[in-house]
Amino acid sequence: MAQLFPRWTNKLPLMLAAALPLGAAAVIAGVFYWFSPSYTDVGYQPEQPVPFSHKLHAGEMGMDCRYCHNTVEQAAHAAVPPTSTCMNCHAVVQADAPSLHPIRESYEEGTAVEWVRVHMLPDYAYFDHSVHVSAGVGCASCHGRIDQMEVVHQSQPLSMGWCIDCHREPEDNLRPRDEVTNMAWDVTTADYNPHEDPTRNRDVNPPLHCGGCHR
Repeated sequence: MAQLFPRWTNKLPLMLAAALPLGAAAVIAGVFYWFSPSYTDVGYQPEQPVPFSHKLHAGEMGMDCRYCHNTVEQAAHAAVPPTSTCMNCHAVVQADAPSLHPIRESYEEGTAVEWVRVHMLPDYAYFDHSVHVSAGVGCASCHGRIDQMEVVHQSQPLSMGWCIDCHREPEDNLRPRDEVTNMAWDVTTADYNPHEDPTRNRDVNPPLHCGGCHR
């Protein structure tokens, strides 16, 4: 009686046994990468209601971050500036520019400009800007070179693993506290040791336990 299946089909169980683990590993690796914040969040760049250029203001004009985000040293959140802050300059500079119509309208009517938030953490994660700034963590460590961005985008994943890596070895992200807003400050070329900084009244010891960020 003739065989119904060719001889090579005898190897199918072995082939399937070898393929299934490889396939499962590929699926897990794909989910780990394509569903991670490094892929889904990095590069997020929403369109804003007003074309504000950080490259112009923070870069070319050299405006300090704290002029607009004036609560960053005292509060958990870095405040979005009110329209009155914009009008300190734009009541005179480009006062009639069409692109600034939403700013003028907001100022005159007392309404808020609906800026789209770029950097977002989940509600169950607690982050305090003032603690990090006072420790000497530079703005660029988390937000990237804002001074080179025409439109702000998220440059870091801001994931739990990313934060934990910094908490374990914070030295690479620490700088003198008077250099926090200096976007061009480079830890690789600067001769700085935070543990030998005489201006620090306590050593940096970021928490690694769950309660440090989940309260």
